[in-house]
Amino acid sequence: PGGRYTGHRIVRSPARNARRKAALDRCASQDSLDELSLDDYWKEVENIHQSSGSDAEQQDEVQLKVPDEGEQEEAWLAEAGLATLFDESVAVPEDTMSLLSTLTRTQAAAVQRRVETVKQTLRKKNKQHQVPDVRDIFKPPTELRGSSCAGQAGSVCENGEGIAARSETHVDLEASFSEQALVYKEGTKGGGAPSDADDKLPTFRIPREKTGTTKVGDLGPADMKKVQRLALIEMTALFDTASIDLKAHKAVKLKFKESGLFGVPLSTLLEQDQKRVPGTKVPLILQRLISRIEEEGLDTEGLLRIPGVATRVKAMCLELEVKFYEGTFAWETLKQHDAASVLKLFIRELPHPLLTVEHLSAFTSVLKLPTRKQQLQALNLLVLLLPQASRDTLKVLLEFFERVIDHKEQNKMTLNNVAMVMAPNIFMFKGFRHKISEQQEFNMASEMANIVRLLIRYQNLLWTIPKFIMDQVRKQNMENQKKMSRDRAMRKILKKMAYDREKSDKQEKNPGDGAQGFIRVQAPQFSKISMAVQLTNDLQASDILARFVNQESGHPVKREDISLYEVGGNISERCLDEEAYMKDLMELNPSADWVIRPVQR
Repeated sequence: PGGRYTGHRIVRSPARNARRKAALDRCASQDSLDELSLDDYWKEVENIHQSSGSDAEQQDEVQLKVPDEGEQEEAWLAEAGLATLFDESVAVPEDTMSLLSTLTRTQAAAVQRRVETVKQTLRKKNKQHQVPDVRDIFKPPTELRGSSCAGQAGSVCENGEGIAARSETHVDLEASFSEQALVYKEGTKGGGAPSDADDKLPTFRIPREKTGTTKVGDLGPADMKKVQRLALIEMTALFDTASIDLKAHKAVKLKFKESGLFGVPLSTLLEQDQKRVPGTKVPLILQRLISRIEEEGLDTEGLLRIPGVATRVKAMCLELEVKFYEGTFAWETLKQHDAASVLKLFIRELPHPLLTVEHLSAFTSVLKLPTRKQQLQALNLLVLLLPQASRDTLKVLLEFFERVIDHKEQNKMTLNNVAMVMAPNIFMFKGFRHKISEQQEFNMASEMANIVRLLIRYQNLLWTIPKFIMDQVRKQNMENQKKMSRDRAMRKILKKMAYDREKSDKQEKNPGDGAQGFIRVQAPQFSKISMAVQLTNDLQASDILARFVNQESGHPVKREDISLYEVGGNISERCLDEEAYMKDLMELNPSADWVIRPVQR
């Protein structure tokens, strides 16, 4: 497997490394990567080069491609669910209008820029597409500004009213990130370099929401698709506020294996794994490698940094290909440093990078944003944009890195050390090869290590879906429901469903149920199929689950094995944060059903 690696390699002579080290080796602060030598980064790159073998030089090089003029904007609009704005045949206009009705001022401006570019490009190419005039898509600027940022639940206005003064370490999830960035830019007359405090890694905090925090995995597929479209628009708008032009690369077409462990796409790996272990979300080989490393303890000095023996690592990879799924591989023979090297090889051998080709330039451009908070917000949106397989795999890796760092006093692997060692493995992938200067190469090394450092440091925040995006999803659902209700057949179905539900409720309710201030919680998969709960100001989802466990008599139910779901109304399905206040949720979504289900692991 080592010989198949054809990624972008950076190997410097000892003299150049020495000069670079002398220029950077100032102090050993654990807060600022810029103050540390990137020696570990370059050593890791050299290890990768040496482990790949001389035969790798005969491999074909693949260039990353940037779309042609206008092509990138068309692809962006299609990914955002707005393809109908340049091709009326590919989408349902009503869905497009529902999405547009929820956009904030900065989001609408981002869409408008790309529609204008597509329109100009098609005009140049003399294509006969019927592209709507942007004035027909959006309200005139004066009307848009007066609408309090379209569908934004009144949280941000043009002049920044509605954005309360926040500390630099307070992450506001209620207001659009791009709107916050615009207010920051206007307040600083164009922004500037980050402050001294931004050169460190502050501890950011997210305030608790009364209706509960929504994490990736809490939503059903339909709503998650809406989240990703809105995250793309918001991410682009955020970069637009800083005048950062994102050049998305095309997916690289590469030949790859259709089975096995190394050099296989994540989707293929998961298909193989799910046949053996249904519900698998992260490749079994990766899970087992992490387990093997942890079995030997995380106190080993130089863990992840010190490479395994190259010949032994290659032999182990070949043996794993044959014996892993048979269950005959002797894991006790895999030494800890070798296991770490196999894990890193697995990551960089993926035919498509973990952070995806399409969004790689956005990840590497994050550090161009003027503040640490905006950088964190951009990473949050980019994590939401990743395909589920990449997102789940990245999460497991980051959690593992954090556990390694927890033992830094023993293993000498600080946040910066881990970031520098792992950055080449995450960012340098097959097909990534282009000519750059030595200075560009050095800058890329620093940027890649810094991005990995931010991903590890703030991972607990990155899997949160911002409330302003959730509000936009709810508004889209409400708009779509209004359109659906105009259809007579749908009204009949809804009427019948309402009648059946009312009839069922009458049969199940006890005297007093259904009175004002009560909700009915359903649990169709348990012996106690429903339960009436009185609403109070301090009633939380956790209280309902505790009460259900106490009353469930059919069979013992463990508290950690069940969750409360919000179903219907203005959301398709949402697993509730246990600290969500039910009365506030009822006000937000009065038509929802409340259902207890087993946790899906």
